[in-house]
Amino acid sequence: MEFWVHLKNFPLKTINMSEHQIQESSDHVTGNPNAEIVLMEYGDFQCPHCGRAFPIIKHVLDNFEGNLLFVYRHFPLSKVHPQARAAAVAAEAADKQGKFWEMYNMLFENQRQLMNDAIMRYASLIGLDLKQFEADMQDDQLFKKVDDDFLNGLKVGVNATPTFFINGVRYEDSWDGKRLEEHLHSLVGA
Repeated sequence: MEFWVHLKNFPLKTINMSEHQIQESSDHVTGNPNAEIVLMEYGDFQCPHCGRAFPIIKHVLDNFEGNLLFVYRHFPLSKVHPQARAAAVAAEAADKQGKFWEMYNMLFENQRQLMNDAIMRYASLIGLDLKQFEADMQDDQLFKKVDDDFLNGLKVGVNATPTFFINGVRYEDSWDGKRLEEHLHSLVGA
């Protein structure tokens, strides 16, 4: 399925909605897999705006219980956030031990401290096997996964973080305050 959309700073372009299909083998999801609302974020662990969005997303997840599926994809803006890509790889390495969301939380809760020693401390705090984690942090496949998320974001017009899509449609309104939550409420049962 394709549709026309106008993106900020981009001309009208066709976006292939298959880029928004949830990839069970690689996407990070939480919430109800049968929910009527799918909220997808392209985010950057070092981005201060993503840091401000983090508690809003947690609040939305708590308030929408069975009505929402949240999908997180990496979009590290490495030129302005030099630790963002390594942080994304750390989240992927944690995922190999079944602890993506625990690392996701640690990285956003401590986003001003994303140097390697801090990331190793977070890995220890969430109970990861540190030798395995260190080895996984060097895994080319994890770097590829992060890069694939980034390239996927570029294909659908992501040019800033956080960027949200709701049921495959880019959310253009403000996400801070209650606006995102109010918009999601308007979709429940719609």
